[in-house]
Amino acid sequence: MNGGAFAKSMFAAVLLLVAALSVARAGTEDDVRALFAKFIAAQNSHDLKTVGEVLLDSPQFLWVTRNTPVWGRDAALKRFEENYKGTWLLEPKFDEVKITELSPGAVQLFVPAVFTIAPAGQTAQPRNFLLTQIYVRTNDSWKLATILPFPVP
Repeated sequence: MNGGAFAKSMFAAVLLLVAALSVARAGTEDDVRALFAKFIAAQNSHDLKTVGEVLLDSPQFLWVTRNTPVWGRDAALKRFEENYKGTWLLEPKFDEVKITELSPGAVQLFVPAVFTIAPAGQTAQPRNFLLTQIYVRTNDSWKLATILPFPVP
């Protein structure tokens, strides 16, 4: 193969690789957006079973809520169950979701959201938050590994 033909075939290979990576990234974003939407729907319907399916089943799962870390899926599900006894409504701005690949198999999702939350018997007030979540790829699917809500003054 002469130099020109080799350069052309290398260029074609690089283009194919770039195209494949773009398709993979788009697939990842679509998968994570769909899982995020499923998580929000389950949260708002107080569906603990589905919330549990979305969360990473690991003691390293982390959710920071009211300045308190909650470690592990089981502890998080217990906390969600308590919260669901009161008012719990999460309204993310789905059209403002940003997904960033942190490394292969790990992405960060960022979205502004309005939480309307209060313990049972108390009046709920909507509050603005910036929500950051980390999703990780397991053997068979994406899972939510970290939830970090930041209140906006």
